[in-house]
Amino acid sequence: MSVTPQRHRARGRMLAGVTALAAAATVAAALPAGAEDAPSASRHGNGHGRTVDVQLLSFNDLHGNLQPPAGSSGRVTETQPDGTTKTIDAGGVEYLATHLREAREGKRYSVTAAAGDMIGGSPMLSGLFHDEPTVEALNKLDLDVSSVGNHEFDEGRTELARMQNGGCHPKEGCYEVGKEFEGADFPYLAANVTDEKTGKPILKPYTVWKKDGVKIGFIGVTLEGTPDVVTAEGVKGLKFHDEIETINKYAKELDRQGVKSIVALIHEGGEPASTAYNYNCDSPGAGDGISGPITDIAKGVTSKVDAMVTGHTHEAYVCTIPDPSGKPRMVTSASSFGKVYTDTTLTYDRRTRDIVRTSVASANHVVSRDVAKAADMTSLIERWGTLAAPIANRPVGFIAGDIPGRGATTLEQPLGDLIADAQLAYAKTLDPGTDLALMNTGGIRSDLVHKASGSEGDGVVTYGEAFTVQPFGNTVNLIDLSGAQLITALQQQVSGANEASPRILQISQGLTYTLDMTKTGAARVVVDSIKLNGAPLDPAATYRVALNQFLAGGGDGYTELGKGANTLVGGDDLLAFEQYLKANSSAAAPLPVPKADRITVIK
Repeated sequence: MSVTPQRHRARGRMLAGVTALAAAATVAAALPAGAEDAPSASRHGNGHGRTVDVQLLSFNDLHGNLQPPAGSSGRVTETQPDGTTKTIDAGGVEYLATHLREAREGKRYSVTAAAGDMIGGSPMLSGLFHDEPTVEALNKLDLDVSSVGNHEFDEGRTELARMQNGGCHPKEGCYEVGKEFEGADFPYLAANVTDEKTGKPILKPYTVWKKDGVKIGFIGVTLEGTPDVVTAEGVKGLKFHDEIETINKYAKELDRQGVKSIVALIHEGGEPASTAYNYNCDSPGAGDGISGPITDIAKGVTSKVDAMVTGHTHEAYVCTIPDPSGKPRMVTSASSFGKVYTDTTLTYDRRTRDIVRTSVASANHVVSRDVAKAADMTSLIERWGTLAAPIANRPVGFIAGDIPGRGATTLEQPLGDLIADAQLAYAKTLDPGTDLALMNTGGIRSDLVHKASGSEGDGVVTYGEAFTVQPFGNTVNLIDLSGAQLITALQQQVSGANEASPRILQISQGLTYTLDMTKTGAARVVVDSIKLNGAPLDPAATYRVALNQFLAGGGDGYTELGKGANTLVGGDDLLAFEQYLKANSSAAAPLPVPKADRITVIK
């Protein structure tokens, strides 16, 4: 694979000032080979000394959130100097652009990278147009490179190729007269995703950013388990490989080509010990500041890689994790939905062409909404918003208060209960004998906010807001499962692949049970407590179950749900949600906030 130079664009210099570092974390690691005698006095940001500081700005899991995310989905937690915390409204591409442009001011060497899920699961403003607006916004943000994430495969490899190369949608055509979608200015990297027949990567595995003799290689991978969290159609004909083996392979290739400075963009992540965006994993007394899949990946990736930008878990962290030689290496993640960005300093040694690892420093910054909006992003949002308005602003229901979904802090989400009830009601129109419905939390992308932005009255739910909650276009399927299979499916929420980070199914009215989280694995589900409409679940009986096509395919580790029999494929899940809201709410009688009391949780 030949090294592909990254095209450089003129950076926007719209605002002055540099954002202050918050919770800076400095890596204490040995100097790279041959650089032990690099004098600190020779470090010059202007590029005239032996070493130069390269600014790496990064973010992840934007998911097409061009407008500020609503409700708790648009807030971050900040730890104060006295140890207390406060929440800050954050996100929105108009503000993200301003913050990034401010951060670049005065930096001769600056590169911007992302760790996947830039698109997919997007609010209506982007999702309605198959995420063309988001790719346009990323181009305007001067994004240099991104790895793919699992959601880049939501619509399959052909649509991902269109996101990269441009062209109008194959079925819906061009959305604006005389305008054809131009695709991404930046390379999408998919080093560990190959064609099953040819064995070759479907996109570039790496790229090299260059400026004034400074060269930094970027390798991009998504999680090996992508097929477990994407519909089968989305990953058809593709093979996903081990993250560590893939990164090590291409790091060796880059090294042979003389590229000694390497950053891995990994769409896989971890769980920090604190939810605060400015939490410092390496602070005294923090102990094991992060856990989860990224820790094993980081420990296994070759020490040729100098830093890792990660994602997928929607968490914010700046941590060091030892590489295979035992030396600390920076690993970062910037929350999700454009609420946070990371600013990392990579000190490049011109003689060794490597990063001075002892000088790597990084910090997360909140994308606050107290700065000026970027005018070009405002124009982009208004342009696409005008196209979407006739559909987006149509009222579909009324709610009595905020209904937490994505932003819920409990295992059972009020919005999850509402969606499950909606799918059960819809399923009964297809088969009156349907017993219950199940919904995955990953398919719930936002909250329903009582007082939303715009001209609507309080409590009005628009089609655009409903779309933001359920943007994937899944069908509602009906399957037969035995009681024993249902028990197994409930146990799979908290065991196997889901034991470390439980994925709790949202359940329709009538189904109740107890989760004892003081236990481990499948034992957390108290089998004797499972009841349907007050009667104990019968392992030998057959139950008719409604669920979306993703769950029906065994997604999210619920392999038992993929074994259902007598399948009936229904209509769109968003339509089912809309119909339920219309039938069960009005301006005079808005839908009450569900109590979320179907699952009893013992902690």
